[in-house]
Amino acid sequence: MEQTKPQGVKDLTVGPLFSKILFFSLPLIATALLQRCFNIADTMMVGRWGGETAEECEIALAAVGSCGSLSYLIVNFFLGLSAGAGVLVAHAMGAKKYEDVEKVTHTAILVSLVAGLFSTIVGVLSTRILLQWTGVAPEVLDEAVPYMRAVFFGITGTLIYNYAAACLRSAGDSARPLAFLTISGFVNVALNFVSVVLLGLGALGVGISTAISNWVAAILVVIYMARLEGPLHLSFSRLRPDKQKLGGMLKIGLPSGIQGIFFSVSNVMVQAGVNSFPVSTVAGNTAAATLGDIIYCTQNALYHAALAFVGQHAGAGKYRRMVKSFWYCVLIVVSVGVLSGVGIYLFGEPLLSLFAPGNEEAISAGMERLAVMALPYFLCGMQEVGSGTLRALGKSTTAMVIGFFGVCVIRIIWIYTVFRAIHTPVILYLTYPISWLFLVIAVYVFCFVEMRRYKRRLDAGVITPIE
Repeated sequence: MEQTKPQGVKDLTVGPLFSKILFFSLPLIATALLQRCFNIADTMMVGRWGGETAEECEIALAAVGSCGSLSYLIVNFFLGLSAGAGVLVAHAMGAKKYEDVEKVTHTAILVSLVAGLFSTIVGVLSTRILLQWTGVAPEVLDEAVPYMRAVFFGITGTLIYNYAAACLRSAGDSARPLAFLTISGFVNVALNFVSVVLLGLGALGVGISTAISNWVAAILVVIYMARLEGPLHLSFSRLRPDKQKLGGMLKIGLPSGIQGIFFSVSNVMVQAGVNSFPVSTVAGNTAAATLGDIIYCTQNALYHAALAFVGQHAGAGKYRRMVKSFWYCVLIVVSVGVLSGVGIYLFGEPLLSLFAPGNEEAISAGMERLAVMALPYFLCGMQEVGSGTLRALGKSTTAMVIGFFGVCVIRIIWIYTVFRAIHTPVILYLTYPISWLFLVIAVYVFCFVEMRRYKRRLDAGVITPIE
């Protein structure tokens, strides 16, 4: 039964399309940039004031960088499930089935809470073993273990925020998640200044600050949704799983989560390869990876845009606007990717010097990574839009299988053949653009096939690809 549009809902299926996608994407890009800027501030502080000597600062910086791939490995599976919630909300919004939105929202928040507590327990208990498995250098390990354990205590907050943000974005609201993340980011920077600069806690201080700020974002979004009226209203008394919606979330989100694990495993393997080089190379890689994350997060913002716009139009049965949504997202992601990639590469040395001032070896190592990865990063963005489109069409398993071959298979083969034969950082980094190119070709072929299949289903009277 259709209802009038309630509070917090934005219909993305009417009005000028390109401007809607652009203005929807800008808060997402701003969110990503702010988040990375705050992370950069973290890394800069630990790189400059993480110890009493330059060597101690370098070790603290390497400790923070050595843990990134591991933390993503732990949480990416559960974050992938949030894509399932986002697609279900988008479809229900497009079809104006607001009761379904309410059921998905409460199921998603409950799943995020349970998954977060599970991740924290497993992560804290196995931190040292996992870090040793990734090849963290012995001189870095004692600094990395307490940092990683502190980060794990904030994972539940991370998941709650991301699941709630996925529901809000798919309902057309990309501004509120930006506001909440901005506040938590400033809290993070302030706490880092106190814990790292004033108290001298080094990497541990960064971990504690990160955990607290993640909980700040989660608390803010929960308070907002609890006060919101309409289908996005969060009622603690209604936090129970809806079996049908949970099944739909798993159908879409489980392959997404598994794909996230594929990406994380490949990144852990690459990080293990980086860890085989001197500490200065690890530190330079950490700084360059932080800059690269700026590009990636602007690209990933268009993944969420594709998920919301393609999803709502699929739910509404508007094929032509759905296809236009896809191509507009591609145009924006390529433009942003090229501009940000070229800009970061051109200003690479002064930017890297912010993380490792005076450390010429680390800066040189960082520039090697930027030279290989920054310029073709738009390929990663194109792949993100394609994956978001497939998931919005209900083809999450297809995206997962493509991701498995494009990421795990290609990167593992590269690492154990070419990189083993030519053991240099540049050869290791080349695995990224090569796998991106494969993913773009494969994902886009399937996007075209699935959009045409959707049209045939639409013409036959089937309105949405998910039954």
